[in-house]
Amino acid sequence: MTIDTDDVWVIGGGVIGLTSAVALAEDGHRVRVLSRDAAGGTTSAVAGGLCWPYRIHPYARAVRWSVRSFHVLAELARNPEGTGVRMVTGTMAEAPAARPEAADDDLTAWYDAVPGLRPARADELPEGCASGWRARTPLVDMPTHLRYLERRLTAAGGIVERRTVTSTGQADGVAAVVVNCSGLGARELVPDPDVHPVQGQLVIVENPGVEEWFVAAAPGASDTTYALPQPYGLVLGGTAREGDWSREPDPAVAEAIVARCARHYPELARARVLAHKVGLRPARPEVRLTAERLSGGTWWVHNYGHGGAGATVAWGCADEVVRLVREVRGAA
Repeated sequence: MTIDTDDVWVIGGGVIGLTSAVALAEDGHRVRVLSRDAAGGTTSAVAGGLCWPYRIHPYARAVRWSVRSFHVLAELARNPEGTGVRMVTGTMAEAPAARPEAADDDLTAWYDAVPGLRPARADELPEGCASGWRARTPLVDMPTHLRYLERRLTAAGGIVERRTVTSTGQADGVAAVVVNCSGLGARELVPDPDVHPVQGQLVIVENPGVEEWFVAAAPGASDTTYALPQPYGLVLGGTAREGDWSREPDPAVAEAIVARCARHYPELARARVLAHKVGLRPARPEVRLTAERLSGGTWWVHNYGHGGAGATVAWGCADEVVRLVREVRGAA
């Protein structure tokens, strides 16, 4: 393997890492993505893919990143088969954070970016929901989208390599800049003890005809309810369990997820189960998106801790990564 000090390493092959790598390569940098797992084996591949800020702080910055990503994803939705992105109408039910009149100035930009956001009529709400908000947002088929990002990166001259980086010192003298998109791996790599998992379990069932997305997720709740229609099936969720490291689906939890969703869509009680999935969201009190020069002399741009909003903020964060890499390379 030939690497020289003009290379920008991006550590992590999930949606945050691949999007950052695409943005950097298309900005003219020579980019190499180093990932322990293939894209299909990352947490991003398990994600439901709804574009909506969720479990991410600070919220004001997350909204700005989300607005940028919204516009990029909406453009990609012109080619859903190739990019995995579709614009889909749905309902955010009984979620206090989805009330425009209660929002402060930091949230206004997000609501302005969502086409047709409005209160749901009673006949638009699933059974058991008293209120909600209607919106048309990007819904991302994550496995297809990750493959799209890899193709786009390759077309821009980037390289994806299966390789585990276990210490910051491995980059010393062999990379101009390292962009750290290692997600939960940053806990050991940096190390950063503030990074922790928020476990999410979901069930994929044969879609009985649900065409719109539906979410009921109170802030901070460990159990959520959502149904996201994807080309490969209807994604039912879910959980958001702080500090839970288990990647094994729990049959009792899966049964409860289906039961919660079936209260809103009774036909789901009889839907054939296609798969069970568990992902560990890389949470942090605040997203870390900063640059620092480590003792070995290499500049590191950290971009991790996005919780449950990786696909939602990826393009907005990638813009900041490009800006920071330009700055540190100019200072080197």
